[in-house]
Amino acid sequence: MKPRWGVTAVVSALAAVLLPGVASAAPATSASLPIVRCEFTPTPDNPAARPVLRPLPFALTRGTIDVTFRFNHGPVTVRLNRAGAAPCAAHNLASLALQRFYDHSQCWRLTNTSRLGVLQCGDIYEAEKGGPGYKFADEVDGTETYERGTIAMGNQGPGTNGSEFFIVHSFANIPKNYSVMGKVVRGMEVLDRIVANGIIPTDPNGPADGLPAKPVKIQKATVGF
Repeated sequence: MKPRWGVTAVVSALAAVLLPGVASAAPATSASLPIVRCEFTPTPDNPAARPVLRPLPFALTRGTIDVTFRFNHGPVTVRLNRAGAAPCAAHNLASLALQRFYDHSQCWRLTNTSRLGVLQCGDIYEAEKGGPGYKFADEVDGTETYERGTIAMGNQGPGTNGSEFFIVHSFANIPKNYSVMGKVVRGMEVLDRIVANGIIPTDPNGPADGLPAKPVKIQKATVGF
């Protein structure tokens, strides 16, 4: 199937939505604009699981943007903080949602241990597999906290961010290695129901780490303000 939009049209649309008032502004130096440079590096050895354009190479550093994940268990809305410590990560998540990368995907990992209570999503094939075909740097400064409702980037090591993310449903006593993008503003009860349904263990670390007992699917991800 041929794409409905050409590359130029898609880039223009992403710029208009993700960088309102900046993409159409008169030329100016980056120092005078509320933006930061982002480097999204292709990963040819790990190609995109679905056709997707890399985000624009700069992110807005003011305001917030909401993304609603419409799970088969109910909607969860997260508020991404562009002015926080991880503007490139927030920019990336919104870009992938706008391009429908997350639509009709499955969340492959649920944990509910004394150390880690998260729902992990964003991998298209299985846990840790199926990203967007690029990576970008961590945005951490050592002050990160991962309390209930936090949404943060998942990764497989330093500088390997792509499409994977996790939402904390209880708490996460983990190293400060994961870029924090924002907080859940609606729908924590949906996550609580998912957790209450139980876990099918797939991890040797214990019975509370594995697949959600009732499959969790993102039917659609939408971006709003």
